[in-house]
Amino acid sequence: MNPQRSVILVGMPGAGKSTIGVQLAKELALDFVDTDLLIQLREGKPLQDIMDESGYLHLRFIEEQTLLESFLPRHVIATGGSAVYGQDGMRHLRGFGPVVFLDTSLPELRRRIRNYETRGIARRPEQSFEELFEERRALYQQAADITIACDGKDQQQILDELCVALAAV
Repeated sequence: MNPQRSVILVGMPGAGKSTIGVQLAKELALDFVDTDLLIQLREGKPLQDIMDESGYLHLRFIEEQTLLESFLPRHVIATGGSAVYGQDGMRHLRGFGPVVFLDTSLPELRRRIRNYETRGIARRPEQSFEELFEERRALYQQAADITIACDGKDQQQILDELCVALAAV
């Protein structure tokens, strides 16, 4: 992989984007950024507060604006789970490097995510986690240059597989 490029991680909340992202940044000697944190810094409040005050569509709008305003060469970028709804934002990020989908099964995500109602996940109010998973998984697959199947693997195995895949792009 070109050392001037970034790596963009996409996937469901709980897929490990931030956890793997920090480790990958160390491995590749890149900076790390979590775009959910960029949104919270920009707005001065947690994601759930933004949704409670203005709705999930407003959170998605703010997310895309934050992505479009970002300049992130030489970064591992852990995106928010809903980043893939913003085509312009994803196109902008793709300009920095390959998009990697951390593909994690619904049962595994269920095991990891216990605060679905309060985590600040941009979704329709009545939307179940299963419905959200099905809707987003197709978008992640479309956006991805690389897909890493994460179930049954520890963090080091995922990181190793990701580094091999990135070396090939």
